[in-house]
Amino acid sequence: MSNPAATDSAVVYDNVFTTPLDKAARFSFDEQVVACFPDMIRRSVPGYGQMLAMLPIFAKRHCQAGQVNSEGKRVSRVYDLGCSLGGATMALLNEKGGFGKEELQIKAVDISPAMTQKAEVLLQENYPEHDVEVITADIRGFELEPCDMVILNLTLQFLPPEDRTQVLQNIYNALNDGGILVLTEKTHTGDEQDDAWLVERYYDFKRANGYSELEISGKRNALENVLITDTLDQHHQRLSEVGFNRSLTWFQFLNFASMIAFK
Repeated sequence: MSNPAATDSAVVYDNVFTTPLDKAARFSFDEQVVACFPDMIRRSVPGYGQMLAMLPIFAKRHCQAGQVNSEGKRVSRVYDLGCSLGGATMALLNEKGGFGKEELQIKAVDISPAMTQKAEVLLQENYPEHDVEVITADIRGFELEPCDMVILNLTLQFLPPEDRTQVLQNIYNALNDGGILVLTEKTHTGDEQDDAWLVERYYDFKRANGYSELEISGKRNALENVLITDTLDQHHQRLSEVGFNRSLTWFQFLNFASMIAFK
């Protein structure tokens, strides 16, 4: 996410896990997380800024203005699914993205009302003239219109594994020929030794960003059985199963990876 906090008067730092939590407490995208989300992402997801910076580059290459907006003008429709505070959307709308105000129509969708409420405020404040709609909905039951690009950043991993294929199938069906899906996920390798090394280096990354042992442990416990990772092979196999004829891993940093799938 580009840094929505930059538009606020002060950055709210992530201190969600600075006190011991009940071991049964589960991670959720509530008001407390929303308040510090930009800082949480910055310190918790290695390479996230670089991944966002590439989105407008991909969009310029693959968005083909294949849709018509309510004014009868041709646009490229993009979905930001699991949009949180709209970081991917902002990356596309940023003037450095190279798109004019009337070239993109973006629909940003998230299941958390706390997230979408804040996202709508940020997007309206920063991009009031752009065609952006923020929608509160569960992407598992959300009907997508024809589109050129779908962004699914760190979202699929929070869905039950049995629901993931259908979500990808819906995305594939909605994409125009030549369209793309950008899928970013936390992953594991399936090799016990390699996974242990990657996880420990990830915790080192968090320590270097100022997280304490209590915070690292607390978040790990809260995410247990909430965030369920796949291997890269599982991701690419699933993408192939729903119809994508080609997909590749274009970015990887420790146990986080971003893939692109082509229709």
